[in-house]
Amino acid sequence: MAAPPSAPVPRSTFYLRRPTPGPQCSWGMEERAAAGAGCREPPGPLRVAPVPCFGISLHQDDILPGALRLIQELRPHWKPEQVQTKRFTDGITNKLVACYVEEDMRDCVLVRVYGERTELLVDRENEVRNFQLLRAHGCAPKLYCTFQNGLCYEYMQGMALGPEHIREPRLFRLIALEMAKIHTIHANGSLPKPTLWHKMHSYFTLVKNEINPSLSADVPEIEVLERELAWLKEHLSQLDSPVVFCHNDLLCKNIIYDSTKGHVRFIDYEYAGYNYQAFDIGNHFNEFAGVNEVDYCQYPARETQLQWLRYYLQAQKGMAVTSREVERLYVQVNKFALASHFFWALWALIQNQFSTIDFDFLRYAVIRFNQYFKVKPQVLALEMPK
Repeated sequence: MAAPPSAPVPRSTFYLRRPTPGPQCSWGMEERAAAGAGCREPPGPLRVAPVPCFGISLHQDDILPGALRLIQELRPHWKPEQVQTKRFTDGITNKLVACYVEEDMRDCVLVRVYGERTELLVDRENEVRNFQLLRAHGCAPKLYCTFQNGLCYEYMQGMALGPEHIREPRLFRLIALEMAKIHTIHANGSLPKPTLWHKMHSYFTLVKNEINPSLSADVPEIEVLERELAWLKEHLSQLDSPVVFCHNDLLCKNIIYDSTKGHVRFIDYEYAGYNYQAFDIGNHFNEFAGVNEVDYCQYPARETQLQWLRYYLQAQKGMAVTSREVERLYVQVNKFALASHFFWALWALIQNQFSTIDFDFLRYAVIRFNQYFKVKPQVLALEMPK
């Protein structure tokens, strides 16, 4: 439906973000290149275009007027009365609207407004840095601008996948290749540290100090959660999973499949950053169960995982890998999948307290905690290959 015309607005002042130096990615855009060899990146400057920041804030419950003001800045040649909009309702963190004039949406600007109090969960400056980093490596769309409570970026052509798609071998092979590609990115020359424990502790502290009195009877007591968090850190830190640049939130709708180019790309980089390799993969495997109608019977079977992991390791290393290497990663991934359940359960408790998005966050938290305690004995029984 066409958006109503709005009055012209004066040009907003903006500042330019200074590009961050870093390596340049040698990966090609086609997944065939990813399948052929691992990414061995030469040192060099990271070419990051400065991003304008507009000094306006969009209203959570009435995004359209502010979105059209931003469109006048970003696409001044578009006639306001011809701008069409489309709202996306799949997200459970932010609110998103697409603005375009042509039906094929070849030139389309996505305007994303941050969810209520999500600064408790997400470092927004870090998100912008990650967005630019991934764009410089050919892994993300163009970032057009930021504003006080959101950002605008390029619409990525293709289909957002569902749980039924990521189970297909031809597609999960592409997903494994793209994840291997992202895991080779280096943001700077410093020794990377995993974000997992810092974020989990931060989320737990919020739950303990601000949300505890309102917890449901179906949520484990805070003392139990504290013990489990300590156990997770002690147990998983011993697994020697490599620390790499991770997406950290690879649910189905964050994967875009472009059938014309034969590749997938990942979107939404709010939680991206250095983390354990096995967490990123295990977190993705958990997403086979879906979000709205969660069904852990769809968690990938052992043989499916081994096939996925072999694709991943071969793309990462650029050579054939041994069964022992695949088995070792299999054990690490399934153990870190426990941390994924715990992480998103804490996240959902915080969202339940503050979010205005129509989603049953408390129910989702209970589901993730229940699955954590259900699979923990099975995961503990897994042993590293000799």
